Amino acid sequence: MVRAVDRAERPARTSVWLEGKAPRGGGARGGQPAALDRDRITEATVRLLDADGLARFSMRRLAAELNVTAMSVYWYVDTKDDLLELALDAIYGELELPDPAADEDWRDQLRAIASGYRALLVRHPWASPLAGTFLNIGPRSVAFSRTVQRVVRRTGLPTDRLAGAISAVFQFVYGFGTIEGHFTARSARAGMSPDAYFQQALSAVRAAPELGDVLEESKELMRARGGSTVEEMYERDFGFALDLVIAGIETVVLRGGEG
Repeated sequence: MVRAVDRAERPARTSVWLEGKAPRGGGARGGQPAALDRDRITEATVRLLDADGLARFSMRRLAAELNVTAMSVYWYVDTKDDLLELALDAIYGELELPDPAADEDWRDQLRAIASGYRALLVRHPWASPLAGTFLNIGPRSVAFSRTVQRVVRRTGLPTDRLAGAISAVFQFVYGFGTIEGHFTARSARAGMSPDAYFQQALSAVRAAPELGDVLEESKELMRARGGSTVEEMYERDFGFALDLVIAGIETVVLRGGEG
């Protein structure tokens, strides 16, 4: 375990993946529980974050979940941030990544990756703030980033446009998935389905006279949007928005790389 004084004498934290230390194994060394290891601790961390959210997560709660002492957890990870970074990388392993070398249309592959990433952010709402906090250089995160780059290279865009295209697609997906994930989590905390929560929110807006104009202006959009459930509305909006981004990439390619 790294002491606070040791941390103070070191430069600012970069990444658990750059610490240069091998993961500590189990085997009851130094009095540690034989069944405990970093993988098990990471899995329990993901479960707790899914159940309680990032704000309520603590090393003490994690130790209770594992039925060990907090000091036992610190045998395998030095800090809470290290553990959160491990958990973030672990969930990237849930993504089914296409083979960029396969004989498939890049559009289909890009849609598949984007849809998977969106679903990941909705399943794990706590991941959004962490993705913007850590370097995301764990093995699973790197595999995701590398696949994205290779697929986007297949679009035919000039090299100097690739980073912008990746940002256009995945910053959009990040924002969409984050908002959807927060809505889903808030519905769950209220003990309601997303549809019931949506209707409750809509009723509250209708009851506010000062929001009457906004609601009236939105009625046409809501009717044209279609979908009888929140899930259907999200699916339709996401699919169309992603098609717009892909169409933009196609247009730039047809123009010979000129935006």
